[in-house]
Amino acid sequence: MSLGPKISRYLRAAENDARPTIARRPSLGDEVYETLLAQLIALKIAPNSRISVDALVREMGVSQTPIRAALIRLESEGLVVKTHNVGYSAAPMPSRAKFEQIYDLRLLLEPYAAQLATRKLSNASRKELAALARAMSEPDSQNAERAYGKFALQDAKFHALIATESGNALVADALARTYAHTHLFRLRFHSAVTEGAVEEHAKIVDAMAAVDPLAAREAMENHILRSQERWKPFFDTME
Repeated sequence: MSLGPKISRYLRAAENDARPTIARRPSLGDEVYETLLAQLIALKIAPNSRISVDALVREMGVSQTPIRAALIRLESEGLVVKTHNVGYSAAPMPSRAKFEQIYDLRLLLEPYAAQLATRKLSNASRKELAALARAMSEPDSQNAERAYGKFALQDAKFHALIATESGNALVADALARTYAHTHLFRLRFHSAVTEGAVEEHAKIVDAMAAVDPLAAREAMENHILRSQERWKPFFDTME
């Protein structure tokens, strides 16, 4: 799917400016994390179900250390819950009320953050934002579940970067606490969910590359409204 002429030109310029680097292979910890993330998002680990570290050791053939590190990371992202004397379990699905509150908050804060970030974004952050958009447009087709999990993670990073670069730490913190993105991706494991987001992200990056704060605000608002429309039917089926 095309990312649009502006972002395409920007990515070519970014590639020309980049220094040659050696591709870093994922660490064992990253591999375990991505595997668990994919299982949570694809609902192979069901919401509220207990997660046994010993069972994961046998299943993955690794020690407890990378598994516990991955679970701690997932706990910080709100996808896993740790209970004293019980252990880890998958987080519950967001309720309809939580879903609506998440989007109310996003509509209030994210367009504003995009407008601010467009004025303040450094060249390095512009390149990072464009790279995230490009990565989301080129999923790994060899493993659909992991590709979907990675998309969810990159989507969260994309929005978090814009919020952080707005320069308003309270806005960034408020959005981070919703854990909105990775939770919502558990509602439906399907690539169709990602297609609209790719186009909408491209428009946001185009506006930022053109240093057009109002266009960035409008593109972000449109993206959030359309995202809400995409996810809402799945809550209807859960009731």
